[in-house]
Amino acid sequence: MTKTARTHTLLPKPKSVIVELSPTPEKFLEDDLESSQLHSQGYLYPYLEKKKLLDGSIAFYPRVIGERDPNNPTLWRWRYNWEERVDGVCIGRSIGSIPPGAVHMIRLMQQQGAIREDIIAFIKKAKSKKPSPKSDVCKNFDNTKIKPVLPDDDAPIAVVLFAGGGGIEAGMVQAGIRPVIAVEFDPSKPELSQAIAKTHHRNFSEYGCRVVQLTVQEVAQSGFIGFPRRPDYLHASPVCANFSQAHTAKAGKGGETTDDLTAAIAVAEAIRQLQPRVFTLENVPRYQNSQSFSIILSALEQEGYSVNYSVVNMADFGLPQARRRLVLIASKGFHVALPSHRKPIGWYEAISHIIPTMSDSQLLPKQQQAVKQFLVANEPAPLLIERVGGRNGLKYKPGHLPANTIVRSHFTDHKGCNRSKFADIWLPDGRVKSLSIKGAAILQGFPGWYEFPNETATAGSIIGYSVPPSFATQLFMSAQSILKGAKV
Repeated sequence: MTKTARTHTLLPKPKSVIVELSPTPEKFLEDDLESSQLHSQGYLYPYLEKKKLLDGSIAFYPRVIGERDPNNPTLWRWRYNWEERVDGVCIGRSIGSIPPGAVHMIRLMQQQGAIREDIIAFIKKAKSKKPSPKSDVCKNFDNTKIKPVLPDDDAPIAVVLFAGGGGIEAGMVQAGIRPVIAVEFDPSKPELSQAIAKTHHRNFSEYGCRVVQLTVQEVAQSGFIGFPRRPDYLHASPVCANFSQAHTAKAGKGGETTDDLTAAIAVAEAIRQLQPRVFTLENVPRYQNSQSFSIILSALEQEGYSVNYSVVNMADFGLPQARRRLVLIASKGFHVALPSHRKPIGWYEAISHIIPTMSDSQLLPKQQQAVKQFLVANEPAPLLIERVGGRNGLKYKPGHLPANTIVRSHFTDHKGCNRSKFADIWLPDGRVKSLSIKGAAILQGFPGWYEFPNETATAGSIIGYSVPPSFATQLFMSAQSILKGAKV
């Protein structure tokens, strides 16, 4: 008679290496799943594969030396079953050969109440996914520009998820914080991810920061191996494409995907496992209405964090750009607030010193119309005029106002190719200058020591996706003053 596998909490430790299972193993369920959830979420269970070898002996796979640990996913085959009703009849469906590394995330999705369709989509992606590039893709680059010097041992440390090119890390370094691990990989844009990783390495390797070119979901599946526990800071800026106003307007609607939900679950798991002293998050305003954000908030609440979040315009913090973003800061055992407002800065004041070095340009017909429209009711003044983009706001901004929000699409066309020009500066004397990458970086709050790649698409992606470093510096300096026991 064959023995049947039990759930991982009920399964007794096997007395021998070989454990026989029936052809239809008993369902393997999470202990904290309610019975009402099971039909909507399906069943995840382990089993052993029995094969007859050429010598006539029977082998059980996966092969195990010693006792088989019922709680170790790598010691089992995994299958996911569910039922579908077709023409009034329940039909059983299943997916086998689930990668053991995906089991932990599937369990988390079940615990978070994910619907069966999202779980199935995640499993299919995990089964078909090609391995991500390794993290050691960057060469060592000489960086001779003046950069902040951090103490060898006393600097607080930070882990960054969805790091991009390192805008948040630049702000951390300016605030005296040492980023030690940065996780960044977009499987839909592998070449761009590799280029961004090289730029990140160039700017932050001297601080001991290691770039992990895996998705945050993959890192969570591995249990955050090699990550410091109890870091001073953990930051996450989950991918915002499905929540941005531009995406919603283009697609006609916005909607969360399986990737969005699993990313949020991975962030929640990072909070639980790493237990940072301070957790921060930045995203577009609509993210606060998502299930993804609720998952992260729930994890913070369960772990006892004090949470403060708000949609802010970063122009109110001295950024020469109107940029509305959701910002969250959470801490355990003490309260950290958002930084105080600063005097607004116009875009012209921020970059006037480098305008003479920018290339000459000519206005497009629609830009000429914008200038005429402005001069009808205003005295001549410097104008920053977009060449691309379709937002509902002004296509031009007078010099005393912050610039419009800078986004990645300004720098690349629909095929991801470089745009030679993305915005122009009209001056009252009639000259027209093309806004440079350096100028855009200043408007985004990057420090002068940050080195950008030569390719416009890569540099523009770093700028457009980034948390403004100047705002990040204020945020972390505010947090640092509390951590050190000083008054803000």
